[in-house]
Amino acid sequence: MATLSIVIPVYNERATLPTLLERVRAVRLPVEREIILVDDGSTDGTRDWLKDNAGGARVILHEKNRGKGAAVRTGIAAATGDFLIIQDADLEYDPADYPALLTPLLDNRADVVFGSRFLGGPHRVLLFWHYFANRIFTLITNVLYNVNLDDMGTCYKVFRTAVLRPIPIRSEGFGFEAEVTAKVCKRHLRIYEVPISYSGRTYAEGKKITWLDGFAYLFCLLRYRFAD
Repeated sequence: MATLSIVIPVYNERATLPTLLERVRAVRLPVEREIILVDDGSTDGTRDWLKDNAGGARVILHEKNRGKGAAVRTGIAAATGDFLIIQDADLEYDPADYPALLTPLLDNRADVVFGSRFLGGPHRVLLFWHYFANRIFTLITNVLYNVNLDDMGTCYKVFRTAVLRPIPIRSEGFGFEAEVTAKVCKRHLRIYEVPISYSGRTYAEGKKITWLDGFAYLFCLLRYRFAD
């Protein structure tokens, strides 16, 4: 049976990680699962909690905080599954969407599946400027790479591991989302989008991405249009 590697980059998510892992383990999948937790230098007790509560998941520790891209890169290198999904350690994205995300891959219609927050799934009403910025960056992606994506900034990207592993990922932080999207598009991989639910959180609730990360998005989209 095929295996899904679930790569979870973690940074100071002690409050949400136990519930997230329960949801990851509870979802019924048509494949086996492999859970890889990459703690990116947490300082809030997450690392201590993981020592006794990983429950069979593989845990990899970064000695200092390096950024989401670095943590994802570590997870990709450790993955052994046929498919790979990125799962944030907060509760914004629901693992119950895994089966729908996997379907185009299992049907051999796709090499990569993006979970779109804007295709009709239930979502929490939150920050207009985050929504607006994502629409702008998605538009820039579509113009630069001649695609028609709906949500380039989504966390939920599921890959055939065999097509992801050869792609060089250089971003250390949140620029990972733009970089991997750019490089997937440049390679003309078969991309599908499916609607997902989304429960965004506020900065008071622990949201980490800021407007400064928008510069990383723009830099990556422009740079990797002409370089690899």
